Amino acid sequence: MSEISTHFVTFREDGPLSLREGGEVPEITLAYESWGELNADGSNAILLFHALSGSHHAAGHNPAIPGIGHRWQPEMHDGWWEGIIGPGKALDTDKFFIICANYLGGCYGSTGPASIDPRTGKPYGSTFPHLTAADQVEYQAKLLDHLGIGQLHAVVGPSVGGLLALTFATRFPERCPRVVSIAAGYKTTVLNRLILFEQILAIENDPFFNGGDYYDNGEPSYGLALARMISHKTFVHLDTFERRARRDVVHDTASLSWYRVRDQFQSYMLHQGKKFVKRFDANTYLRIIDLWSKFDGAREGDAETPEDLFSRCQEHGQKWLVFSIDSDFCFYPEEQAELVHHLQDSGTEAMYITVHSDKGHDSFLLEPDLYTPHISWLLSQ
Repeated sequence: MSEISTHFVTFREDGPLSLREGGEVPEITLAYESWGELNADGSNAILLFHALSGSHHAAGHNPAIPGIGHRWQPEMHDGWWEGIIGPGKALDTDKFFIICANYLGGCYGSTGPASIDPRTGKPYGSTFPHLTAADQVEYQAKLLDHLGIGQLHAVVGPSVGGLLALTFATRFPERCPRVVSIAAGYKTTVLNRLILFEQILAIENDPFFNGGDYYDNGEPSYGLALARMISHKTFVHLDTFERRARRDVVHDTASLSWYRVRDQFQSYMLHQGKKFVKRFDANTYLRIIDLWSKFDGAREGDAETPEDLFSRCQEHGQKWLVFSIDSDFCFYPEEQAELVHHLQDSGTEAMYITVHSDKGHDSFLLEPDLYTPHISWLLSQ
């Protein structure tokens, strides 16, 4: 695809912008990219939510984002969903206008902890508020309003993006006739909450973290690298991990004083952690995994029960496509089964597809052919 540029939209009100769990910011900027052409009535738009450590740059080549600096590493220059977005692909840019925004709290152009607080002239750091899925979709809805988009053609989200797709679909059911949820769920499990808590502790206990106010004194690189290592083994199936580690041997012992790295698997994982800290901000990581850890679809949608929540989907005739990955160690297939159960109980039309893959959670990034026929079918309905 051709070179893509990032666009920015800033939202302001007469007073500070308040967020769901308290805290406020004077203004909010969202960075986004788009592909395809918006039709006259705005009805061919598809809203895409990215995964935990992803960005708004889902397709094409984007060599730079103004103001991002060193975090826009070369590995980010090509879009993360090239196999899905483009002419004739599942998200067909000959038919649809696809838009993807960097999350509020992000580090790729949207307002986040590393952004300058205009009230102080310094980075927000520890003062940046906690975020919820409801906060994220409220401001993405404002972005759609800014673009003149009323009802979408569909909303799509893989992984953590699937949690936001669910939240958008249930908070704005009248704007969302079709929903694609890939390897996500309805409510964060106890297991995932514990894994995420381990990552929070890794960052919090880095000696450079300083409560989140570290931008002038050196970043908490070891803590963020460890957090990434904890999460990385849930994204990649162990068989794939072993193949990658044997193929991409990295000899890295510089981070250790007493212990000696014993094998290529430890070395490979250490390399993944150290590579990640070059492109991501620890405060952003904390805000997003906090959002994920406390996610409950009913609470984000201001509903009493799952039945109350998904009755909105049924009332507006939504059609859902829910993907499981049978080798997923991040969002286990039982989580998608629970989501589909709630949808079916509400009478909402839902197709449930299990993808058979040895790639684990990352299958949605690596194997577009396994998802394309079903996504194309839903979007054609």
